[in-house]
Amino acid sequence: MRHRGQRVGRWLMMLVVAMAALGAGVGSAAPATPAALKGKFEELKEPSSHQPGKVKITEFADFYCPHCHLFEQAGLPIIEKEFGDKIQVTMVGFPVIPGKLPTAFEMYEQAKAMGKGPEMKKVLFRTIHKDKLHVLDRVIRETLIKEVGLNVAAFEAGLESGKPAKAIEEGKAWGKRVNVQQTPTILLDGNIKVEAIDPDNLKTVIHSILEADGKR
Repeated sequence: MRHRGQRVGRWLMMLVVAMAALGAGVGSAAPATPAALKGKFEELKEPSSHQPGKVKITEFADFYCPHCHLFEQAGLPIIEKEFGDKIQVTMVGFPVIPGKLPTAFEMYEQAKAMGKGPEMKKVLFRTIHKDKLHVLDRVIRETLIKEVGLNVAAFEAGLESGKPAKAIEEGKAWGKRVNVQQTPTILLDGNIKVEAIDPDNLKTVIHSILEADGKR
């Protein structure tokens, strides 16, 4: 009986050790990719759109927001220079400044639909913040449309179709879903939200995403 009891005791001890090892194994398993990233960011419960070797940058911004204009002028160029074709940047209009009509956002969405989104984005920020002109003025609007190389009649027809307005509402809904609290807010690959948008932090996060590709 004593011998059998000793065997049972040893078996129980082995079971405890095995369970402890299993627990340690679970606890030390490789973390989810975002947890291995560097910099200041928030992982969202959203599907990732990441493709190896490329980071998709979604910028929630307001054309009338001075911080968005500053990021457009001084922040984004640093990121584009650092990563080149390893990033893909898209702006999503997210109005936060009260008392402004959606004309600028509609113009951007229509230009984006016609393949000139980035060009119109730059022109609109310049017109609003540097030139201090109103894009509501039809003559000014036509000038901007021509500046980015688009046909005025086709552009205006696109505005009247209602599709740009629908795109704005979809963008606002997206921003609310990911809890955008300020502009600009950056979303990387659909599920990594970055509010600390100083270039150094953005470079740190993006570099770590790309470096993680090489470790897979």
